[in-house]
Parts: sequence; C-alpha cells; structure tokens
Amino acid sequence: MAVESTLLVLQGALLALAIVFLALALQLRDLIRAIASFAAGSAFVAAAMFVLQAPFAAVLELTVGAGLVAVLFLVAITLIGGRERAEEVGG
Repeated sequence: MAVESTLLVLQGALLALAIVFLALALQLRDLIRAIASFAAGSAFVAAAMFVLQAPFAAVLELTVGAGLVAVLFLVAITLIGGRERAEEVGG
C-alpha cells in the first residue's frame, strides 16, 4: 500500500513538472531556452511513462521527443538565423 501511494505521488510530481516545463516552453521568447524547456518537459513525460511501467514508450518519448525533435528545432533555428530574428520581432 505504501509503495502504491509513493508511486502515485511520484507520477503526479513528474507530470506536474512536465506541465510546468511545457507551458514554460510556450511562454519563453528566446527560442533556444524554449527548446531546452520543451526537451526537459518531454524528458519528464518519459520518466512518468517509465514509472507507469511502459519502458518502450518511455524510451521512444525520450529519444524522439526530447532528443530528435529538440535537435531538429536547433538545426532549423541555426539555418534560418532564428535567434537574431526572434530578438528583432520579440523585442
């Protein structure tokens, strides 16, 4: 019983952290920090999946969500000069 309640609290904490980081990714004006926040939120979602005993889904989320998508976003920003453009538009 104590283990189940501990896992429930851990799942809630991981999902709360994921929501915070993913919401922060939407609010940040600096694209590099937004991508880092997105990757962190995705990593917390992967950790929650692992706690829910879905290790294959967790590994897939970690590699694709936190890894591949973040790297693709960084490459796209580098190619289009997004940091300078975001500073011009965002102020």
